[in-house]
Amino acid sequence: MTAQVQTTLRGPEAFSLAKRAITEMEAAGVWPTPLNFELWLHYLGEPEGPLGKEMQRLLADGTAFTEGTSEMLAAEYLPRGRLSEEIRDAGAVLNRELSTVSEAIAKAQRSQAAYGQTLAGASSQLETAAEPTALLGVVSKLTKATTQVQSENATLEKRLESSTREVARLREHLEQVRRDAMTDALTNLANRKAFDEELLRACDEAERKRQPMTLAVLDIDHFKRFNDTWGHQTGDQVLRYVASVIGRVSRSPRVAARFGGEEFAVIFPGESAAVVEAALNAIRTEIGARSLRRRSTNDELGAVTISAGLAQRRPGETGTELLDRADAALYASKRNGRNMVTNGERLQEAA
Repeated sequence: MTAQVQTTLRGPEAFSLAKRAITEMEAAGVWPTPLNFELWLHYLGEPEGPLGKEMQRLLADGTAFTEGTSEMLAAEYLPRGRLSEEIRDAGAVLNRELSTVSEAIAKAQRSQAAYGQTLAGASSQLETAAEPTALLGVVSKLTKATTQVQSENATLEKRLESSTREVARLREHLEQVRRDAMTDALTNLANRKAFDEELLRACDEAERKRQPMTLAVLDIDHFKRFNDTWGHQTGDQVLRYVASVIGRVSRSPRVAARFGGEEFAVIFPGESAAVVEAALNAIRTEIGARSLRRRSTNDELGAVTISAGLAQRRPGETGTELLDRADAALYASKRNGRNMVTNGERLQEAA
């Protein structure tokens, strides 16, 4: 949570804010799930924040707060705070590990220094020692000092091994947190934040290597009407199905993302418009060939179709410019009857 919301929840206004959240969720017809409650606390606690403004927009548009909508908002706006908390916790553990290792190293250094002094003293004593008893005493002293140093080194080695394992565990944990923060919870595809970052990176790489790169935008046809007819839970089921087909065809190095609502985007590094057009038609055909059933009642839902548009990046073109051209191709598919793929390169030639 933001500092502002955290401060409110720790003060006398906490109960008032919680009651307002429940009241407003009830007025909006939203179930008080833990996730929805957290979203509403953010919204009411900081209405001018990014999440607050987006929720105000959705409420004004009459958008239904389905499980998918809530998960999309959480994936877009909440993980940053969660990721920061995870990083802070990991940092605290790492600091403890480093402090312990530093103490062990300092102790080993003191032991080594003492051992050096013992050796120097033994060397001096050996030069003057003539009696066997004196020699035995020097040897005994060296043996004891050597054993102590070996013990200190063994302790340090175990401490370093333990710390190495702990740091590796923290690295793996933070990598999982990072992946979760970049994943759309409903469809398991990359979310909008991850897409924006990957598009920027892919454009930079295509420019640097002078290789082709194509972007596609896909949209489920008549999805609002489908939701209104069958309900939003079934709509979420359709979103998952469409995402599963897109994700399967868009394996690495391709990157598939839920762009927003019922819209998806796929980045095709190193691939031309012609190759991408064929891949999109394969996706469109597979999705449209299956007759879906409503999971809760087994009612026949019929076929779901998608429209798509694509554009191949031009030298010097930014991600925003490329996205605009891919969007224009998508809208051409919508205008021309839906359930089709429009190649933005041919669209440009025709214009």
